[in-house]
Amino acid sequence: MASKAFKLKYNDVTLFFGPGVLREKLAENVKGYGKALIITSKSAARVSGALDTVLEALKRESVEYVVYDGVKANPYASMADEAGRIAVENRVDLIVAVGGGSVIDVGKLASVIATTGIKAADIAVNPASVSNARRLRLIAVNLTHGTGSEVDRYAVVTIDGTFEKRGMAVRYPDVGFDDPLYTRTLSREQSLYTSLDAFYHAYEAATSTFSNHLTLTLSRDAVEAVVGSLPRVLGDPGNLEHREKLLYASMIAGISIDQSMTHLNHALEHSFSGLHPELPHGAGLAILGPMVVYYTHKAVPEASAHVLRPLDPGLKPLAGDAERAYRAVKEFQSSLGFDERLSDYGVDMGEVEKALEFTMRMIEARYTSIPFKPSLDVLRDIVARSL
Repeated sequence: MASKAFKLKYNDVTLFFGPGVLREKLAENVKGYGKALIITSKSAARVSGALDTVLEALKRESVEYVVYDGVKANPYASMADEAGRIAVENRVDLIVAVGGGSVIDVGKLASVIATTGIKAADIAVNPASVSNARRLRLIAVNLTHGTGSEVDRYAVVTIDGTFEKRGMAVRYPDVGFDDPLYTRTLSREQSLYTSLDAFYHAYEAATSTFSNHLTLTLSRDAVEAVVGSLPRVLGDPGNLEHREKLLYASMIAGISIDQSMTHLNHALEHSFSGLHPELPHGAGLAILGPMVVYYTHKAVPEASAHVLRPLDPGLKPLAGDAERAYRAVKEFQSSLGFDERLSDYGVDMGEVEKALEFTMRMIEARYTSIPFKPSLDVLRDIVARSL
């Protein structure tokens, strides 16, 4: 099937999707600005070639720039504070975040910190404090097929000195770019983890208490694309057609969680990757996910079966098929070579209760999207099966 680029307006973001859109459309979206802050990690933007494309567009439109490349996976609030400080000191009027979810999340926060002076940790605790704040123009150049951050309003950071990793509604980018040409340099692990991140975005949004017809449709399409294209990409990393399908799955799953939120899997995973930042977010979701699916299918079997049928067409919309739903997800991940455990990243039993205490606090304060009321014993069971 021939690829066709398209433009999508969703809430406050204008998104350009398809091969070549970054080179074709970025310049017109930076025109008229004086100075940009480019936010990246140490290598992904450079290795992918996206940074060169961004710099070409800025130079073509005579936009000066400075670079902050200190973002790491599972970013700390201090990284967003530093980016915001650089923006203020250099009097920039534009932020271009070039990377995956961590980079774009830092960009979202920095764009608000620069105009309000409010620290990222304070925003994480009280997101409403910036809900109507002025912010710098933000362009998100997404380089992975997992985040959804280029099209949604959420950001996630860990508060320094703690293991409290918090997701919050901050803002939509003004402009987003999903160009699959720049995803072909993702490693096998990055391709796997980010795609499983998109899979769980779709599953959780579809089974959320806030799920709606749009969410169910987009989530089912996203799961179908991940199931069909991820094995192809792992076997043929340069396959642009299937990279594009995964990127599309990630984007529509991002809209799904923007509509209906994530729920239990993200609440749990944030606790463990907050404790161990070396745990990739997508890997953490995939480790905990099958057991979350088990309990979720028991609670909302119709929605769960609907979104999981690309994995198992015979899955029934009955609570009694929870074990079958668990096996379908577990076996899919195993077929991709994913059999990791929390203990592979240093998590031990001594840390579990501390992590679960934080998880329960976040569930009570923020996760009204969970389709059942999880007890501490249920959380312990999920983690015990994932260690």
